Amino acid sequence: MTADREAPVGVFDSGVGGLTVAREIMRNLPSEKIVYFGDTARVPYGNKSRETVTRFSRQIIRFLQEQNVKAIVIACNTASSFALDTLEKEFDLPILGVIEAGAKVAAAATVNGRVGVIGTEGTIQSRIHETYLKGIDRKITVYGKACPLFVPLVEEGWLHDPVTVEVASRYLQELKDKDIDTLILGCTHYPLIRSTIGKVMGDTVRLVNPAYETALELKSLLAKLDLESTQQSQEEFPYRFFVSDLAEKFQHFANSILPYDVSMTRKIDIERYEG
Repeated sequence: MTADREAPVGVFDSGVGGLTVAREIMRNLPSEKIVYFGDTARVPYGNKSRETVTRFSRQIIRFLQEQNVKAIVIACNTASSFALDTLEKEFDLPILGVIEAGAKVAAAATVNGRVGVIGTEGTIQSRIHETYLKGIDRKITVYGKACPLFVPLVEEGWLHDPVTVEVASRYLQELKDKDIDTLILGCTHYPLIRSTIGKVMGDTVRLVNPAYETALELKSLLAKLDLESTQQSQEEFPYRFFVSDLAEKFQHFANSILPYDVSMTRKIDIERYEG
């Protein structure tokens, strides 16, 4: 590997959800710089085809390569489900998805072997969490539930709104009836309504936040490749943010959840990176 260990890590998502992953990287890898891209013009990814999500992801990785990143985290479950395998073959860069880390923790956490997964329609239909979980322990039973309204509710900032509680209650009743003891938050938006999901599911269900687990996996991957940053960045802006639309709205949201003041977000034309 000839990458510069002081180069930034690229993180991307369909919108603001991946900021939960960026937040965990900031907390757990404080020496690492980040270039974040949110595809706010084309969100959500969950109702789009595998081909479309792969094409969008390819464009974003080309943009991140231009920013000289040393590794990439696909901070989007749909893109991790649909595009990770293809992109790993196409690009000479370490690329990490957000699914495997969460599946490992869920498999270790479950006692009764009944694991729930909530995510976008694309992620749930792909059954990728089930593939990973069954690969770890064939006896685990996986129950998936698409919760498509969660993403727009989070993007709207309705994190503790009665509407969100009502929607969560309706979506999650099906999983409560299945007697699961572990629930994977299979979309990076969902940790932002974790407290609502936790209240609806009750204390007996362990919630797995893949954003945190992915940050830890990134840490061990960078160490393994000898790519860990060795010094605290002296740069004024160690975290840079780019979007495909609505930069001001994104910046306002980012400032509401990140432990860092986002003073600038730049809009770019992502379609230019078609290749």
